[in-house]
Amino acid sequence: MTAPILQSRLPFAPWMDPRTARLPGVLPVEGDDWLRVDDAYAGQMAERGRLIAGQPEVVHAMLDSARPAAEELYEVILARLARTPGFQVGPKEVVRPDGVTVTLDPVAPLRTLGLLVQEDLCLMEKAEGAGDEHVLTGAILCFPASWSLQEKLGRPLIGIHRPVPDYETEIARRVQRLFDAIRPEQPLWRMNSLVYRDPSLHQPRREADPRIDRRGGSFVRAERQTLIRLPKTRAVVFAIHTYVVDIASLTAEELAGLEEARL
Repeated sequence: MTAPILQSRLPFAPWMDPRTARLPGVLPVEGDDWLRVDDAYAGQMAERGRLIAGQPEVVHAMLDSARPAAEELYEVILARLARTPGFQVGPKEVVRPDGVTVTLDPVAPLRTLGLLVQEDLCLMEKAEGAGDEHVLTGAILCFPASWSLQEKLGRPLIGIHRPVPDYETEIARRVQRLFDAIRPEQPLWRMNSLVYRDPSLHQPRREADPRIDRRGGSFVRAERQTLIRLPKTRAVVFAIHTYVVDIASLTAEELAGLEEARL
């Protein structure tokens, strides 16, 4: 069994803050803090590279209609990395903070971005004939937590969250209103957390598959989810930064709060 890829600690414990402890728990991003590099960067990027090379059909999918948004996101993130310490961005390749060189391939924008940043990247767009909801039109999703990209591609928000018990009709409406209100100049973020037995980052699950009992786990898995409106295509980017930490890294106060929250 390979060693788990862990961060040394959580940067934020969402169950400890009343603003984020309940759904949807959304807050404005401060400054340009929507992409992050942390102490698990090298390990997570090696795992992303392994998955993208070995299971490309599992971790990457895109509708033809999503190409303009994917190409815009590609340009936005490369511009962001050019001003991020640790990255060396050239016209044909990028040297990452872990020293790995990635060849740029604008023909495969999401796949290329998946080799550069820790975040999984999902494109949400209002598709013609799909009603008022945003639809998942493309993604690079290496670290799913109990969902399948192939199963969710092309679905609207409420279909993506099926069969999540907490995603009720009223919450679905609130989330859709939130998506409609996102402005390019003000990204938003939220963070969830659950106790896991299995620290593996890649945990896909189809809706018909049985759920795994996580109780008694010794790892906390948290997702910092950011929502960004692309200014040209107006697509919403749902970016997911995954943290997995040993429960022993929590403070006594955080551990007590976790037990009270029954996560």
